[in-house]
Amino acid sequence: MKEYILPVRDLVVHPGLTVPIFVDSPLAVSCIKTATSKQQKIVLCPQKNWGTPSKATDLYPIGTLGNIAQVLNMPDGAIHAIIKTTDVVELSDISCTNNIFTGDIKPLPILDDSTFEQTIALRDKVADTMESLSSHHKFQTEKLQAIIKNYPMPAFVDSVMQMSHFDTEAAVNVLKINNWREKLIAILEQLTLIIETEKIEDNISLRVRDQMEKGQKQAILQEKMKAIQREMGEDGEESDVLSLRSKIEKSAMPKEAKEKAMSELRRMRAMSPMSQEGGLLKTYLEELLAMPWNKADKTPIDLTKAKEILDSEHSGMLPVKERILEHIAVMKKTGKNRGSILCFVGAPGVGKTSLCKSIATALGRKYCRISLGGISDESHFRGHRKTYIGAQCGRIMDALKRCKTNNPVIVLDEIDKMGKDWRGDPESALLEILDPEQNKSFRDHYLEVDFDLSNVLFIATANSLNMSSALKDRMEIIEIPGYNEEDKVKITREHLIKRAAEDNGWAVDKITISDDSIKHLIREYTSEQGVRELQREISTLLRRKLLKDNGEDVKTDFTEELIDDLLSVHKNANISSKIGFGAHA
Repeated sequence: MKEYILPVRDLVVHPGLTVPIFVDSPLAVSCIKTATSKQQKIVLCPQKNWGTPSKATDLYPIGTLGNIAQVLNMPDGAIHAIIKTTDVVELSDISCTNNIFTGDIKPLPILDDSTFEQTIALRDKVADTMESLSSHHKFQTEKLQAIIKNYPMPAFVDSVMQMSHFDTEAAVNVLKINNWREKLIAILEQLTLIIETEKIEDNISLRVRDQMEKGQKQAILQEKMKAIQREMGEDGEESDVLSLRSKIEKSAMPKEAKEKAMSELRRMRAMSPMSQEGGLLKTYLEELLAMPWNKADKTPIDLTKAKEILDSEHSGMLPVKERILEHIAVMKKTGKNRGSILCFVGAPGVGKTSLCKSIATALGRKYCRISLGGISDESHFRGHRKTYIGAQCGRIMDALKRCKTNNPVIVLDEIDKMGKDWRGDPESALLEILDPEQNKSFRDHYLEVDFDLSNVLFIATANSLNMSSALKDRMEIIEIPGYNEEDKVKITREHLIKRAAEDNGWAVDKITISDDSIKHLIREYTSEQGVRELQREISTLLRRKLLKDNGEDVKTDFTEELIDDLLSVHKNANISSKIGFGAHA
């Protein structure tokens, strides 16, 4: 005949004990009422979890058989029952019908070796172990004395398990054992495990307490220091923290960057105001706040004005200016920096860098030039991590910070002169910066947050095509040829004379020079494709004339003879220096 099974939570009972049971779940109440009405025994079976069991696998296949001695029905429908346990039983063929568990039982007899010397010694050892733990909150000294002196073996074992809060799995394992000696050994193992666990917990608690006391001491000292600073009118630290917090909350940085900033601000506030790391974190937060997250130049693009600016500042170069205007027209239409990156290639002095500056003026944007000559470390672009001494953000982020806008014109000057060594390949970082599909989330190693570079107009310059194929593939190469003699004469008329006059304190209307004189100056004193050397020679003419006229800019007609007279000393000095250098070499 199947016996009724009462699932119980966190309760494993040994036979020979009278156990009070309080149940309020409909399943348990129904089980007790049915067993009582049919005058059958009931099996107290521990369940594997704290939920309401619904199938056989929710129960352990072992329990304690007992008689229902008394049932007291409570007003709220709960039941208070007293059960006298008789045997340990093994359960099989468990089923659940109408929310009542039943199953077949097989008694598991316990060998009574409680009078053996080894068993008595083990019991004393368990009692001593419990006594050594009596100071812990889980154990009560007065009950231990009763356990040691008066309880029989079943009650002793069961009380030790209940008082030491064995988990259900361990208690079931003890219940399965068929002799008292082995049961006591298993209990002793569990108690030893509790002792070691308590030692670890005590050590952890001691460390936490020490750290808390140390932290409280520092907090008290910091509060005292703040109070002293307030009395002296030097309460700057707290105001700095509050100011930074306010700036972070009001800033337009994205969510990721704002969370990073608030995290670092909390770290900074927890540190001593005199610590070095606190100063580094403050500098980092100021760098984050200085970045132009949503600041952009809103000047509308005017193609007519752009053409006028390019024509007024650069003579000739019609194909080049036409391509630039095409690029600007696409930007006006799309509102974005569509198209490839422009790269101006030409000899020194042909006007590559000044052309880039004219583009920035035509667009109404900020202008920043980054010289790449000799750069061989990718940290120049990506920045240094904060763990390094003297860490700072990369040159791209620094340029944006100085421009105070996220859509400036950034000129990568002399891109063909980048180096490469053991510190890294700067070209790989530059490829990411110039790729519109990747630079939307450029991450600087110092800032450690993504920044959108897609609004920046990058323009590169180079003296030659001595670049990798990958880098050339990222850019549209626009070659700027050298000037012929007629172009140089025109540039001199429109730009160079005026610039030299301003640099040397001359009034432009006091300078007279014919085209033939300019050609003579070009043929005899310059030998370049650009006009940089020609600019220097004109400045030399004006300086030497000022020297002859006692520093006065006397109206002068610079004829070929006067040019030779003024530049002869200069020319002879250059020739002599070259000869002398060669002889010395």
